[in-house]
Amino acid sequence: MGLFTPGRKAKNKRFSYEPRFYNPKKDEQIKRRMRIQAVNRRRRSPLGLIYFALLFAMAVYVYQQLG
Repeated sequence: MGLFTPGRKAKNKRFSYEPRFYNPKKDEQIKRRMRIQAVNRRRRSPLGLIYFALLFAMAVYVYQQLG
């Protein structure tokens, strides 16, 4: 049982890693561009809904003419 073991408990190792080719300005530009793209992705144009409605209306019209 590992609850009451004598001695110290093992701790995680800590690293201070610094990338060799890190450019904070470029990183910020990329993050900003990703945020803008995410916002644009959320907005949907009603044009797709209009196309769907027209296509559906044409399908119903053709169905009525054949039947």
